[in-house]
Amino acid sequence: MTMFKDLNHKVAVITGGSKGIGNAIALRFAEEEMDVVINYNSDAKGADDAVKAIEQHGGRAVAVQADISKEEDVKKLLDAAVDNFGGMDVWVNNAGMEIQEPTHKVPLKDWNKVIDINLTGVFLGTKAALNYWLDNDKPGNIINMSSVHERIPWPTFASYASAKGGVKLFTETTAMEYAPKNIRVNAIGPGAINTPINAKKFADPEQYKITQSMIPMLKIGEPEDVSDAAVWLASNQSKYVTGITLFVDGGMTLYSNFQGGRG
Repeated sequence: MTMFKDLNHKVAVITGGSKGIGNAIALRFAEEEMDVVINYNSDAKGADDAVKAIEQHGGRAVAVQADISKEEDVKKLLDAAVDNFGGMDVWVNNAGMEIQEPTHKVPLKDWNKVIDINLTGVFLGTKAALNYWLDNDKPGNIINMSSVHERIPWPTFASYASAKGGVKLFTETTAMEYAPKNIRVNAIGPGAINTPINAKKFADPEQYKITQSMIPMLKIGEPEDVSDAAVWLASNQSKYVTGITLFVDGGMTLYSNFQGGRG
């Protein structure tokens, strides 16, 4: 049973859709009977599994390998949506990565890699989507995956935090620029979410407990918590919302170190 009838048969592109948050968003979109282009970089099996799961949920899907930091590859995703499903209505810039290093030791190649995927990839996906909607005189909807670290500094993750800070202002700027064209641009800022990228860290019971203690709700989030936010932003239920970052973080951005008067 679908919750958002306006999403039925709409078409979405999701970068980094083979695992984690991107995969959860793809499955949630499928529940609304959407058609989905699943982008992956190296996880072909995960992408194929996602396609099968989407089809089982009642949607249609296709998997496309692409490096979202390359403009010609991003065009492949748009072409796949148009060729397979006849158009494109929602673009989710979800793909991301992080590298932990003391800032004074960060090699330029690592800095560039994180910025290329987390920020340049958002720009290229947004650019492709905007041009498609403008050329076809259609409304559109972009959802960028940011992070609580667009607001909260994160020592030893300077490249990641810098990229997400860029995503924040990029989201706000493009939302303002294209609002008159009926194109909405929003971001989601996940907090600590139980995804493959965090699996090693959360496998340490002590680290898991420390992370929980920094969250006012005292629990780690699940990918489905983020996908529920994404489907709302994709739907007409949020039709008067643009230029925001919707934090899905259990209250982490409330600076929980001050809980109970501590700090």
